[in-house]
Amino acid sequence: MEILLLGTGSADGWPNPFCRCASCRWAVDTGEIRAQTAALVDDVLLLDCGPEAPRSAMRHGRSLAPVRHILFTHGHPDHVGPAALLMRHWAGTAEPLDVVGPASALDQCRDWVGPDDPVRFVEVGPGDDVHLGAYRVRVLAAAHGSDIGGDAVLYDLESVGGRIFWATDTGPLPEETHAAVAGAAFDAVFLEETFGNHTGHGTEHHDLPAFAATVATLRRSGAIVEATEVVAVHLSHHNFTGSKLAAALMDSGARPGRDGEIVGASRPAQRRTLVLGGARSGKSAHAEALLAGEPAVTYLATGGMREGDPEWAERIRLHRGRRPHSWRTVETVDIADTLLTAETPVLLDCLGTWLTARMDLRRAWDDGGLDGVHADIDELVAAWRACPVRAVAVSNEVGSGVVPPTASGRLFRDLLGVLNARIATESDEVLLMVAGRPLRLPAQ
Repeated sequence: MEILLLGTGSADGWPNPFCRCASCRWAVDTGEIRAQTAALVDDVLLLDCGPEAPRSAMRHGRSLAPVRHILFTHGHPDHVGPAALLMRHWAGTAEPLDVVGPASALDQCRDWVGPDDPVRFVEVGPGDDVHLGAYRVRVLAAAHGSDIGGDAVLYDLESVGGRIFWATDTGPLPEETHAAVAGAAFDAVFLEETFGNHTGHGTEHHDLPAFAATVATLRRSGAIVEATEVVAVHLSHHNFTGSKLAAALMDSGARPGRDGEIVGASRPAQRRTLVLGGARSGKSAHAEALLAGEPAVTYLATGGMREGDPEWAERIRLHRGRRPHSWRTVETVDIADTLLTAETPVLLDCLGTWLTARMDLRRAWDDGGLDGVHADIDELVAAWRACPVRAVAVSNEVGSGVVPPTASGRLFRDLLGVLNARIATESDEVLLMVAGRPLRLPAQ
């Protein structure tokens, strides 16, 4: 994923064209001219598009003709420049365009497109999860903009090329947003830092102390990890200048963004993998091979022992014999806490036996306790999403067999299908084992 920063300044940019303060004079003298904050992702997606963004793209050698998606965070005028849609209309562009954002932004744009323009407006709010071409977009709550209806949002943007957090404009993040990004291990975070050492601003923006506190919380939750690039944007003349600002941000492991710079967010090695397959397809052996190079692994065995079943006991003995002695086996069906607190890579084998145990516990076979099973699935999916280490899960693929002849069999099949699909959605890769050979399934 390539992110071109079209602007890194606040609403009035930096320098403010009407200001004579020392900070603005420094910006003019050194040529550090920052336009209003916006970014172009992979040449096809705009993150905010204020009035300065189209011309900024031209200055940095990029055409906006390939853009297929515009994501607005809120309706403030430095983030919404609807004239860009009229420019696109005049160019006669026939390709479809998604215009995504809260109502405060979209309402300003609807009158700027022609009746036959291939433009789709997608209104979103916190908690929404949408797919735009090659991108998955999770919409998060911001602390900003009560004067525009309080509907400002932030974006967790992910593709096969990486995952980034676009967090402008906002004050200190709401708890629901911290919870939503926990464990995300972003490749890059673009966090607004408007007011520098001016802490008495009384606005829903970050100053340097608030910025440091937000970054620290994101690090503790696993949203920011060692490899994450943390870039301060939406900078104003209230900030320190030059190396002094860089030093202040360095204390948080961050740096100031600059107009025209390109940030590359490359996807690290796959972190969450789901291995599906039918009986004897080789799914467990392949899952173990994926972690064979790890010095220590926590093996979550959800099947346990079965009294009076020698065949099952022999299968367990063979499984244990394949694992390195350095691996730690935990036999349990209460796996959410283990996933959330894991310090070494985890192998979960398997989701089918886990689901069977939870259905037994909830007495779901008698048409009771289904709400409890669904709550267990919700908890497991959340823990899988937030797991801070490399994790591999094994499950039975249920979509290829005959219809089970019993009601209980059909119930299990249906629930496992739901569980598999939800875990797959939160996985970096999904493999289907056929005759011992893995097939990598495409992303949605």
